[in-house]
Amino acid sequence: MVSQASVTARAKASAPEYQGALGSLSVNSSLPEVLARGVEELRAAERAGDRREVARCGLAVAEANRRLGRIEEADRAWKASYRAARSAGHEGAMAWALWSGGTLARQRGSFALAYRLLRLAAEMGERGDDVVVRGYSLAGLAETGRIQGDYEAVGRLHEQLLAEARRRGEARHTVWALEGIAQMHRNTGAYDKALTLFEEAAETALRAEDRRGWAWALRGIADVLSVRDGEVERALSLLTQAEEACREMRLSSALAYNHKMRGNVLYRAGRYAEARDLYARALEEFRDIEEPRGTALSRLGLVKARARLGRDAARSAAELAEVRVMLDRIGLRHAREMVEKAAAELGVGPLPDPAGGGEPVLPAGGAEALRTADVEGLR
Repeated sequence: MVSQASVTARAKASAPEYQGALGSLSVNSSLPEVLARGVEELRAAERAGDRREVARCGLAVAEANRRLGRIEEADRAWKASYRAARSAGHEGAMAWALWSGGTLARQRGSFALAYRLLRLAAEMGERGDDVVVRGYSLAGLAETGRIQGDYEAVGRLHEQLLAEARRRGEARHTVWALEGIAQMHRNTGAYDKALTLFEEAAETALRAEDRRGWAWALRGIADVLSVRDGEVERALSLLTQAEEACREMRLSSALAYNHKMRGNVLYRAGRYAEARDLYARALEEFRDIEEPRGTALSRLGLVKARARLGRDAARSAAELAEVRVMLDRIGLRHAREMVEKAAAELGVGPLPDPAGGGEPVLPAGGAEALRTADVEGLR
């Protein structure tokens, strides 16, 4: 693994969601700083009656709030940004607001809404001749499908977006695409490919001074080293480095996922009491930021760790059944398999199947939106 200090930065990663008076902000700017600057400039734009600038500043406010886990504030901010952009007649700014709203919807587990908003954002970005927001919106569609486990629908789109990001020299999107493809390889058991791509993502992020992308890549590397090689201490060390970056920028969601991954590493190592404490911590963090996917996955880990520590089998089975319902409702395609595997591992199956149970499916229009999306018009 290349250390952060050993890589000489080249082209810096940009943060195109910070626009107008906020264009000087870095991708590594702390979120409280972004929020404070955003609110200040938003008020100034409102006083000046500049609706386009109101939309731009409102976008930064929405994104800072979303990443800080302030869900209701983020929801109000992206909608206000969209209204301001619409009143200014600026389709590019409208597309950015829709992108923010779609990303927030995915974070909240509202996948049908995420598909709808992100698809609209991509279409409006094309009409407004804003290639960047169109690319971000297509990436959002791809990530939504990947999170739901529909790799057939999103694999090609990830590859297209990676090629386009490399052609344009967009380091931040190159890192995003590498990490997404790596995650799909990891989840299908192709650990060597996954590790190679996660390491490339980490090095690319470092060269571009993208500490957010670097932290996510370290999490992926740690995961693969843990599950493939059983390298516990090295994995924990990488997660510690990533946690420091998350704390500096106040990345609430990334920090919670880091803690959940630390729980995974400890659980695989048989350190169940430590894993239980990390899962419980991550569960509280995800609940605080109202992120249902992370909440359900942390609870799954917590049930497994408690079972290993002696919890009654019937109680463990009942809790696993509840987690399965949570994951099904979110719409994760692999939820049932994941929970059934946990039940078999713990020897507490078969699980009770609640009325209305069944295989989760993508929301209406989701898979089709992903299969028909491509990078036409990005060039």
